[in-house]
Amino acid sequence: MIKIGSALMEATDQLERERGIPKAVVLDSLCDAMMAAYRKYSKKPDTTGIYAKIDEKSGEIGIYSEKIVVENITNEQTEITIEEARERDETVTIGSIITEEVTPEDFGRIAAQAAKQVITQRIREAERRLILEEFMDKKGTMTTGIIQRLEGRNVVISIGRTEAILPPREQIQGEYYRPGNRLRVYVLDVTETSRLPRVIVSQVHAMIVQELFELEVPEIEDGIVEIKSIAREAGYRTKIAVASSDPEVDPVGACIGPRGSRIQAIVNELKSEKIDIIRHSPDPVEFIMNALSPAKIISVEILNDDPSSQQALVVVPDDQLSLAIGKEGQNVRLAVKLTSWKLDIKSLSQIENDESFLVEEEYYEEEEY
Repeated sequence: MIKIGSALMEATDQLERERGIPKAVVLDSLCDAMMAAYRKYSKKPDTTGIYAKIDEKSGEIGIYSEKIVVENITNEQTEITIEEARERDETVTIGSIITEEVTPEDFGRIAAQAAKQVITQRIREAERRLILEEFMDKKGTMTTGIIQRLEGRNVVISIGRTEAILPPREQIQGEYYRPGNRLRVYVLDVTETSRLPRVIVSQVHAMIVQELFELEVPEIEDGIVEIKSIAREAGYRTKIAVASSDPEVDPVGACIGPRGSRIQAIVNELKSEKIDIIRHSPDPVEFIMNALSPAKIISVEILNDDPSSQQALVVVPDDQLSLAIGKEGQNVRLAVKLTSWKLDIKSLSQIENDESFLVEEEYYEEEEY
């Protein structure tokens, strides 16, 4: 037996407490390391029936051989004759198992070196699995991290026991990312690699807005107010459609909060991103009119209600046309994403003059999240 002492047992307990690596994983790794070292030391290609065992109380580890008691030996590696077995134990019978310690006398140094290598590798593997499982559970949720460094156009963020990558496409345009700053991000994807898991996060995902509303608005958390859809152009503007299951609860008012306290907290978190809270309606005409807020709408005509290609004609007063379209088409883009309807917006004078004019020749498709 090789005396390890209580220090190893204390170290395994500490690993379990601080890093979440089960004690059994470390002890099993140590046994595997001992067996690897024994095979190398003994130069035996076949170690069937030989195993390593740790006595947790005494802190000792040893190599043992198990053999079956038989009348006639067919495999010396795993069998022993009844005569030879009774020299060690007179009570044995055919079929009994004889256990014998076979730890080499000068095995300590070799075993320690092998154990160090194997345990280090197994601990890394166990830690990688734990981190992968942890972040697989966090996929599709929001988390907070601290910017560590910039790698080219990527931002590397510490989010606990691993680092995440914020790629350019998931960054807010015009945002300055300074190392040490704290960020709220959405865990977009988690993939396994040979080292630590690769975690991709986003600052532009619409679910960030949804989770902030869920945190700030108790009625959403309670299920009274429901978020029906979100359209976001991160850093600029978001439209969010809400509905209430309780006729006595105003969904828009609940999201705004007393004196605007709830919506202001969300706007502050999103660094002054403009948020339009839209009242959802099962009536597509009413929903489209609400979605184009703050523009005033004269009428909405459904041209095609096929779910695969829903189209509507929206007529607005002449002085509301630019407001309905928005700066660089932003208002109508967000309305299209929010409602999933393709919208053709015309002014009243254009309708009266029967002019054919499409605000956007290419309709904006709803983004998939």
